[in-house]
Amino acid sequence: MENSTLKKKIAMEIENLISESCANQQTTNKFKTLHVALLKKYYNAADVSIDYHRRRVEMDIVLDDDLYDPQKVNTYIPTLHANLFFKNLKDFLKSCIEMDAKSLGFYAGLLRTFTKKDVTLTIA
Repeated sequence: MENSTLKKKIAMEIENLISESCANQQTTNKFKTLHVALLKKYYNAADVSIDYHRRRVEMDIVLDDDLYDPQKVNTYIPTLHANLFFKNLKDFLKSCIEMDAKSLGFYAGLLRTFTKKDVTLTIA
């Protein structure tokens, strides 16, 4: 039961943070970093840039993680260049929220970083 409550709490807090980050017309560097981190996680992207004025997201999506080897220089990792249009940034970012355990741990880390709150990760 507590596991479900924790998941809901983390999801609600990350959605609140997204709403807060999209409330102003002028996005701070802190919130830009949050937006990029969410998109990199969801799309498994190597490079993400957001054009807030034109409402576009450009990224290179990694197609095969198995070719990545941290022990050597990776000269070729297959990627797909994507140029996405969004109507509403807040809705777009909220649609990228996943509820699996790995993602929830990632979001808890983002919450600690961006809100200075500690979200206890005690999943039984």
